[in-house]
Amino acid sequence: MKKKPSHRSEYNYFCQLSTRWNDNDIYGHMNNIIYYALFDTAVNKWLIKNNLIDIKNGENIGLIVQSGCNFFSSFEYPEDVTAGIRVTKIGNSSVKYEVGLFKEKENSSSADGFFIHVYVERMTNKPIQLDYNFKKTLDTIFVETKV
Repeated sequence: MKKKPSHRSEYNYFCQLSTRWNDNDIYGHMNNIIYYALFDTAVNKWLIKNNLIDIKNGENIGLIVQSGCNFFSSFEYPEDVTAGIRVTKIGNSSVKYEVGLFKEKENSSSADGFFIHVYVERMTNKPIQLDYNFKKTLDTIFVETKV
């Protein structure tokens, strides 16, 4: 089954990102690993903005345990990227984030990715229970998706 690009209307939070000079590969398009870096950057930017993680001193961190991406069209340098972010599943210690990367004036995504964070205690790497306030903040970008 072929996946279709997501639409901007399927997200309720957006952040701006940029391509960089070294993002292009020898073939003249953005290398696939850069898409994953953009997904990670967008979600962590949101987490930091909402005081859900303290990357330097926080007791808890999110570890990616699963990820994936569907590519539809390439980005190139210099190009601005809009990342749409949503949460589609909230577990006891895990969260599924989905990110659509959009060209400036496009409503269909150029790439759709996801990753699952398991939140753990930084010192022990043991999963923690997500607290009420954490989940309540995640709910602000929660979107029910079709299976």
